[in-house]
Amino acid sequence: MTNTFTPGEKTWLAQLGTLRQVVRQEVVARQLADHLRPDGLRVLDVGCGQGSQALRLARLGFEVTALDSSEEMLAELNRSLEREPARVRDRVRVVRADASRLAGTFSPGCFDVVLCHGLLMYFAEPGPLLTDLARMLAPGGTLSLLVRNGDGLAMRPGLLGDWATALEAFDSTAYGNRLGVAARADRLADLTAALAGRGLEVFAWHGVRVFTDTAADDAPLPSAAELHRILDCETRAGSTDPYRGVAALTHVFARRP
Repeated sequence: MTNTFTPGEKTWLAQLGTLRQVVRQEVVARQLADHLRPDGLRVLDVGCGQGSQALRLARLGFEVTALDSSEEMLAELNRSLEREPARVRDRVRVVRADASRLAGTFSPGCFDVVLCHGLLMYFAEPGPLLTDLARMLAPGGTLSLLVRNGDGLAMRPGLLGDWATALEAFDSTAYGNRLGVAARADRLADLTAALAGRGLEVFAWHGVRVFTDTAADDAPLPSAAELHRILDCETRAGSTDPYRGVAALTHVFARRP
């Protein structure tokens, strides 16, 4: 994995239980559930971080390989694994490796599902990583790709009244994220074309964090009932035009025919 995310690791881990992060993980999990079925499928989670989705999928019966380059992130994942029953732990293989070296770490076509969530934004040139992700997929395999939404990049600063940043965002895919790290966004049409050039067909896409992206970094969780309503609204908006087009993140599902 590119090391540009490293300065934001501690902040990321500290915010895992906040509203924005819980909404992200829960909505993505719902979207995965809509498009993936266990059936013993082999999953590669590239840039797995603390392993939120890897653990969820393992609990559902997937065989998961969780890859990240960060010792701190994988330590958090391993601590979570220790709290899981043996049947879940046995389904997760943790690999410390750089995402830019996938081709030398795994054989082509050996996974039915590849996740790459919140990682592409830290690659100045994402083409080689997209190529490697596509190569990992078996025939009929599915790629789940979560990226910063380049088509809605002006929304957050605009809603927060940061007009100078909003104006710049209309014509750029570069931005500074709330972890204090420089990153880049992807426009859906460009990403769809890039995946098509690698033999993958986009068959579904969703928005993630339509309404809650401007919440404070440390915003706590509301009551369980209120959180459930928020997640239902976010899930509905993430699958509905025009809302999904201005979400903070775009969740793309692509398939190798």
